[in-house]
Amino acid sequence: MKNGQLKPGYNVQMATENQFILFYTMHQRPTDTRCFIPHLEKLAESSLPMPKTVIADAGYGSEENYLYAIGEEKDPRFEFLIPYGTYIKEKTRKYKNDVKNAKNWTYQEEDDQFICLNGQRVIFKRYQNKKNTSGFEQSYKIYECEDCSGCPLKDLCTKAKGNRQVHWNPIFEEMKAKAKTALECEENAAIYARRKIEVESVFGHIKGNRSFRRFLLRGLEKVHTEFGIVALAHNFLKVAGIRQLLSEQRQKDTKTGGENVSFFSTCFILRTYQTAPSSTRQFR
Repeated sequence: MKNGQLKPGYNVQMATENQFILFYTMHQRPTDTRCFIPHLEKLAESSLPMPKTVIADAGYGSEENYLYAIGEEKDPRFEFLIPYGTYIKEKTRKYKNDVKNAKNWTYQEEDDQFICLNGQRVIFKRYQNKKNTSGFEQSYKIYECEDCSGCPLKDLCTKAKGNRQVHWNPIFEEMKAKAKTALECEENAAIYARRKIEVESVFGHIKGNRSFRRFLLRGLEKVHTEFGIVALAHNFLKVAGIRQLLSEQRQKDTKTGGENVSFFSTCFILRTYQTAPSSTRQFR
């Protein structure tokens, strides 16, 4: 920048499994949210199989991305373990006791209305469509409190001079409920917990241990090639590390007479590497 400040010019999206880089794409979009679909579209165009499950952090948890994963007519493209932005926050006591949060109010489905914590009816008024920054159109239901005058909780509930309004996105709320149910499954929770070990360590090795923090080239095509060389180097070093561990294990087993242990250990590690593109992908 002209003021001497350094700002990122490229966003690297990476799919990994067992800490091997399987696929990557380059983007000039600042947020991960808007890179999710282009990344997977390019993966679909490649010769690699599409994943059965995609695991990503909350930066990818948007209505648009959830709907893409579900596919047309609820024919899922893949399963997903992707939290939304407030997933962790919703578990806190402060969030659950927040008087302005409509999720803490009583919803009466038969009348399509909320009852706020002061006992006032918050009734449905109209539908409203909005486009977000990526051009994706979202549909909201607008609710409005019948009478906020004299409410002792108004200062905590809203800054509006008139009655409190609630902008409710039913489709996104449904998607968030689906994501929450998937993440709170004990088996899925254990899988999602691997994400930090899986993909974050890859970035850590590349940026920290191998000191690759800036691209030397400019332009998407050149930068794509440059990172491809980095990804190849990372994968080769992973293979070299595995071979070294196997060699040390063989020497140890030879001394202790545990040849069978060495054989099964070798088969397990090599099979994990050979089948890496087939099932679960970690994204960042």
